[in-house]
Amino acid sequence: MQINHKTGPFRIDTADGIAELVIDHPPVNALDNAGWHALAAAIDRLGADPAVRVIVLRGEGRGFCAGVDIKELSAHPERIVGVNAGNYATFRAVHRNPKPVIVAVHGFVLGGGIGICGAADIIVASECARFGVPEIDRGAMGGGAHLQRMFGVQKVRAMYFTGEMIDAAEAYRLGAVERVVPRAALRDAAMALARQIAAKSPAMLQLAKEALNGVEDGNLEDKYRWEQGFTLQAYMSADSGEARAAFVEGREASFAGSGTGNEGARDAA
Repeated sequence: MQINHKTGPFRIDTADGIAELVIDHPPVNALDNAGWHALAAAIDRLGADPAVRVIVLRGEGRGFCAGVDIKELSAHPERIVGVNAGNYATFRAVHRNPKPVIVAVHGFVLGGGIGICGAADIIVASECARFGVPEIDRGAMGGGAHLQRMFGVQKVRAMYFTGEMIDAAEAYRLGAVERVVPRAALRDAAMALARQIAAKSPAMLQLAKEALNGVEDGNLEDKYRWEQGFTLQAYMSADSGEARAAFVEGREASFAGSGTGNEGARDAA
């Protein structure tokens, strides 16, 4: 039996034990406060659905996910607490989900997109995928805990401090990505892997997921919660306000005593 429905910035198709959640929120799949909370609730519901054995997350349009809606936060900076909570709930819903979660990514994978990938069990990428954490150029923090679940410590710091992105081939070389395929083959590759997993015992899959989470080094949610305190602190600074204003206005940021900001990271979103 196949079930299809659209909920806010995403849609869900369920068939043969596989739930496919597709983020579809033009132009760049950046979600606002309400969107992140809705996404978390939907992933939790899928995890509790006995008809679902595997969850596939992917996106439509120019890229997988550009993270949070910077324009919303620029207009309503007080919503950072709610956005933080929505991000936390979404990443936790993926990581702690009792079902295996496969993420299929293309184009840009930024900010919250990195959080989803870092929380997932398996990542499949198209050749055009590019991974990055441009928060340093948006006046924010966050993403390091989940990025470090994908890459080594020094690589994470280089990406974090520079805001530069890496492509799918490099992500595969570093072990974060299971498969790299042409863009046209991305969905098929993810669904083939999902069907292979869905054929296993549901009870064994859930035990395996819980066991693997339990043997990880440290607590991912606690690490991310620690980071979020610095995100809130960053948003209270003048530099953060300038970075967000520059992004929304399409100009280079100007920080006291530090010259201009990084336009390249802005262009990705």
